[in-house]
Amino acid sequence: MPDIGFPELLIVLVIVLLVFGPGRLAKAMGEIGKGIRSFRESFTSEEKTDSVSDTNISPK
Repeated sequence: MPDIGFPELLIVLVIVLLVFGPGRLAKAMGEIGKGIRSFRESFTSEEKTDSVSDTNISPK
């Protein structure tokens, strides 16, 4: 796999900026951030509900 350095990333960023424009790019990055945040929160809420459900187990 080829090494990707700073110049290559800069070229890709410039091309993406030219294709989408600054307004749509900012909006898309915001939506990606919200999706990642939601994804992380879903894991933390599952862990909390799992730990709470474990404490409510009554012995037989």
